Amino acid sequence: MEIHEAIQRCDDLRLKTKYNNAINVICRALALYSVEEVAFSFNGGKDSTVLLHLLRAGYYLHISENSQCNGVVSAKEVAFPIRTIYFESASAFPEINSFTYETAERYGLQMEIIRLDFKSGLEALLKAKPIRAIFLGVRIGDPTAVGQEQFSPSSPGWPPFMRVNPILDWSYRDVWAFLLTCKVQYCSLYDKGYTSIGSIHDTVPNCLLSMGESTSSEEKFRPAYTLADGRLERAGRAKKFSSPVHGRMSSASDGLGSGEKSQISMLTASIIAVGDEILFGTVEDKLGSFLCRKLHSIGWTVSQLSVTRNDIDSVADEVEKKRSSSDMVFIYGGLGPLHSDVTVAGVAKAFGVRMAPDEEFEEYLRHHIGEKCTGDRNEMAQLPEGITELLHHEKLPWPLIKCHNVIILNATNVAELDLQWNCLIDLSTANGLLVTLEPFKSKHLSTKLLDVEVAQPLSKLCLEFPDIYIALIISFEGKDQARVEAATSALCKTLDAGAFTEVD
Repeated sequence: MEIHEAIQRCDDLRLKTKYNNAINVICRALALYSVEEVAFSFNGGKDSTVLLHLLRAGYYLHISENSQCNGVVSAKEVAFPIRTIYFESASAFPEINSFTYETAERYGLQMEIIRLDFKSGLEALLKAKPIRAIFLGVRIGDPTAVGQEQFSPSSPGWPPFMRVNPILDWSYRDVWAFLLTCKVQYCSLYDKGYTSIGSIHDTVPNCLLSMGESTSSEEKFRPAYTLADGRLERAGRAKKFSSPVHGRMSSASDGLGSGEKSQISMLTASIIAVGDEILFGTVEDKLGSFLCRKLHSIGWTVSQLSVTRNDIDSVADEVEKKRSSSDMVFIYGGLGPLHSDVTVAGVAKAFGVRMAPDEEFEEYLRHHIGEKCTGDRNEMAQLPEGITELLHHEKLPWPLIKCHNVIILNATNVAELDLQWNCLIDLSTANGLLVTLEPFKSKHLSTKLLDVEVAQPLSKLCLEFPDIYIALIISFEGKDQARVEAATSALCKTLDAGAFTEVD
C-alpha cells in the first residue's frame, strides 16, 4: 500500500507516531464493526482527504492482518468498500465539488450523495442503512470537537451512532506533513492561499499568505502548507454572527461581518481582574482603568469591572456571569504558563469543557523555555478543549488566549497591557477580532459648587440628554460631539456664569 510505504520511508518521527496512532484507531473500529456498519464522511477538505488515505491504508492493513496468506495481500486486490457520505451543498466551492467527485472516481468510492442538512441527512441515511459508526476528520480546535474522544457516541437529540475520530490529536502541521509526504492530491484551493475551507459565503484566502506585490489586479497567495503558524489556520474564515439585538453579539461569536457592523450602535465589554493581592489591598489595580479607556477609544462601553479571588471556582462563576451578558469579556491577573495559574482552568469550567494538552502550545513553550520545559510541561500547556484560539502576534512574547468571547490577557503592568492591546487592534484589522465603532467624545467640567447645588440641574439634564453619560466629576461622554457640547452648555446656563470650568 503506497500510503503505508511512504510513511515508513519518511524521517518524520512525529508524523510516524501520529500515523500509527490513527491506524490503530481505524483498525480497532474495523474490529468492532463490520464494513457494512461503518461509513466515512468526506467533504473534500484537507482533513477529510487525510482521513480518506488513512482509511485506505488502515483497511489494507486490517485485511492483511486477517488474511490467511501470512498477512500478505496485494494492494490491487483490496478495493475500498467503506461507504462514503458527501453532503452536497449549493454554497460549496466548485473546486470542492470537482475534487470530491474526481476523488470518488479515482479510488472507486461508494458515494452516498446527501442534499439535506447534516442532521436530517444522517437520520435518513441511518434509517436506510445499517450504519453504526462514522469516521470523521475532526481535529481538536474544530468547533465540533468540544468534549469528543477518539470514540464518542453521537450527541443527545441526534440519531445514535459512534463518532470515530482517528486524527483528533493532529495539528495543522501534521495534516500537511502527511499530504506532502504521501504525495496525494488535494483540493486546488489550498494552493491559492485557502487554509480552512467552509462555504463560499464565509471563506477567503488567508491574508497571512498574501504575496503582497502582484502584476495583475488579482492578489496572489502562497500555498496553504507554507503557513508558518498553524494556529492561524482559520484566519481566512469570515466571522459570522446571529442577528444583533440592541447591539448584542452572540456570546459564541468571534467578529462582525461588514454588513452587520453598521447595524450595531453599542457593544459592551466586561473586565475581570483575578488576584488575591488586589483584594487584600497590597496591589493597586491600574490595568482595569487603562483597559476601560482603551475600550472607550474604540466605541465600546464597559458594563462591569470586577475583581475575583485567585481560585478556579471564583473565576468560573465570574466568567459565566459575564460571558452571557457582554459582547466580550477581558480577564487578566497572575497569568502566564505557570503551574499556579488558575485563570485558564476557571474559563474552561465556565464553558463546561475540560482542560486538554495543546501540542502546538507545548511546542511553543519548548521553543521559549528550552530544556526547562520538562516533567509537568503537558500541564503547563493545557488549554480549554475545543474552544481555544491562540492569538499570535510577532510583537508578543507569548500568544494571548481566546475562548469564544473571552480574551485572556497575560499583562502584569500597564506597559505590557498597552503592547497587548495594540496587537489586538492589529489582529482586528486582519480578522475582525474587535469591531471598531464610533469613539466616545468627552468633555469634563470642574466646579466649586456643593453636590446638592448641582444635583437638581444634573437630574433634569439626564432626562434631556439620555444619550449622554453624565458623571459627578462632572464628565460628559457621548458619541455625538454636538450633543456633548449641547449638554455642557445646557448645564452651564442653569447656574451662574463661572460656576463651571472646563478641564482638559
